[in-house]
Amino acid sequence: MIARASAPPESLPYPVVTLRRRSLADFIDSDAIETIVVGSSKDPNPKLTVLLIPEGSGQPRFALKVPTTDRAAAALEGEMRVLLALRGRCAEPARSTIPRVVGQVEMGGRWGLLMNALPGVTMTSRYHGWRHTARPGAVASDFALAGAWLAEFHRATAGPAMALEMDQGIGVLLAGRFGAVAGMDSTLRELDAIYARLREHRTPRTAVHGDFWYGNLLIAEGAVSGVVDWEAGSVLGEPARDLVRFASTYALYLDRHTRPGHLVVGHRGLRAGSFGGGLVYAMEGAGWFPDLFRHFVEEGLARLGASPGCWRDAVLAGIAEVAATADHPGFASGHLQLFQRLAGLRPPDTWTS
Repeated sequence: MIARASAPPESLPYPVVTLRRRSLADFIDSDAIETIVVGSSKDPNPKLTVLLIPEGSGQPRFALKVPTTDRAAAALEGEMRVLLALRGRCAEPARSTIPRVVGQVEMGGRWGLLMNALPGVTMTSRYHGWRHTARPGAVASDFALAGAWLAEFHRATAGPAMALEMDQGIGVLLAGRFGAVAGMDSTLRELDAIYARLREHRTPRTAVHGDFWYGNLLIAEGAVSGVVDWEAGSVLGEPARDLVRFASTYALYLDRHTRPGHLVVGHRGLRAGSFGGGLVYAMEGAGWFPDLFRHFVEEGLARLGASPGCWRDAVLAGIAEVAATADHPGFASGHLQLFQRLAGLRPPDTWTS
């Protein structure tokens, strides 16, 4: 049986290869693959990631993602459709940083998505390096790299300008997920008001990654060399979603390497302990990181054609999106409480010294 992908335009430099549907073992044998490296995502519907390295190469040639549940399989189908569509829509240089679908390979009774392996190391390795997030220059470099890639990606996929729309059915999802939680009526009213204010601004419709955080960015030679994991992607959506996702997730883990109750090195006033303390600090605190955080979002919104003044509403809407869509219940609940705290619907946490 042959699995055939949609044929890309002839002008594309990386045509999609049609592969016979075959097992991973057969693929390794026939293509002289010497080494495989396996990793697994940590969400409730995990995917296995296998890097395939040709004999004598030392560098991965392919990346294979294999679902472990039916829901994970559906997510990979969606990722494949987005990646195939982006090949025909996204111009260089952004296109070369997006995985190219090669075909499908069977592993453990499920069909995995085979893509070319992109160069670079994840920004995660930088982020968790010794006191990396305590150094203004290092953090500013991370934000600059992400901002430059987003600007090019938005330019390469820009469509018509429309009202800034952060509500992707989020309110309905939140009501279904947390309807029994005390205070949800006021939470949803506040979220509706935020959406209404954001719609007063206009941004172009562009392709959207949907989970644009530092763990999905690859870095090589001083630039973003790859952006992976497009399961939540869309070929036409609201670009502000990716902008605020990067800033929010970067702030979220600032206290990861600090013991609870202790001050976080490099961030005066930030004390480790409560969920989302770094994000509260970024939005309401003072210092070099809150300034950088806000400037990144403001500058990105201005580039998209929206007023920089709506930065706080945009970030709050992004937090609500995570609360509605995150696989992990605890992570989702934490974001709901974080939204309520930052929207003034919950008492402030003791996040400052």
